[in-house]
Amino acid sequence: MIMEPIKPFSSVAVPLPIENIDTDQIIPARYLKVTDKSSLAEGLFSDWREDPNFVLNDERYKGAQILVAGHNFGCGSSREHAPWALKAYGFRAIISTYFADIFRNNALKNGLLPIVVDAETHQKILDMIAEVPQTTIHVDLEAQTITLPDGQSVTFPIDAFSKTCLLEGIDELGYLFTQMPAIEAYESAHPPRVSIGGA
Repeated sequence: MIMEPIKPFSSVAVPLPIENIDTDQIIPARYLKVTDKSSLAEGLFSDWREDPNFVLNDERYKGAQILVAGHNFGCGSSREHAPWALKAYGFRAIISTYFADIFRNNALKNGLLPIVVDAETHQKILDMIAEVPQTTIHVDLEAQTITLPDGQSVTFPIDAFSKTCLLEGIDELGYLFTQMPAIEAYESAHPPRVSIGGA
C-alpha cells in the first residue's frame, strides 16, 4: 500500500487529555461496515461530536494534524478502523504518554505516527495549548523529535523498520517490493533446491 510519506511538518495541536480512550470511542461500531476509508472521517469521535463543546467542534482546531491524547490511547478492541478514521480526518501524528500496543501497531502500518513523550512533556504541551489554543508543534520523524513553541526539542522512540516505512510512505508489502532486486540476485546466485526422496 502506498501512503503519504511523513516529512517534517508543523501543525496546531488538538488537546484531548482523556485517559483510556478506546477504539469504540474513536470510531463507533456502526461505522465498521464502511469500505471507503475517506468516509470514516465523519465517524471519528462521532458520539462525542454531538456535544457542541467537544474540542473537534472548535473552529480554532480545524485542519489540525496533531492530536494530544491522554494516557493509554487506543485501548479496547483491535479494529484497524481507528487509525483509518484519524487519518481520514486529517491527523498525521498522535502525542500521548502511552498507546495500547495493538492500536500503536495498526497506526504505524497505516501511516499514522504515534509519538510517546514523558508525563512532564505531555503536561507542558497541554499547558501551552491551554494558554494559547492554537499552539503549533513541529514534527520531524527523520530526527525523531518534536519541537515546542519555546524551542524545546523532545526526542521520541520508534523502531527502525516502522520509521523507514513511514518516511518512504510504504507498508510491509511495499517494503518487500523495494527489496526485490536483492531477492532476485540471491535466488539467481543459488541453484534450485532439490527435495530429498524425489518428492
